[in-house]
Amino acid sequence: MKTLLVILTTATLAGCGVEAIGTAATAASIKKQEIQEGQKTMQQAQQKIDGAMQQMQQRAGSAE
Repeated sequence: MKTLLVILTTATLAGCGVEAIGTAATAASIKKQEIQEGQKTMQQAQQKIDGAMQQMQQRAGSAE
């Protein structure tokens, strides 16, 4: 009887561990996506800034 209780307790705790690992993996995957999207947004913003700088330089050059 004691052995059965130990086996059931171990199985229950192992199941919780698997669920926790799965949750952590899902959270890590979501974070990775967020980081990638943030990097993409940052690159797009940098491209817009570069484009605006070029326009300003062209206007300054043509004004002279």
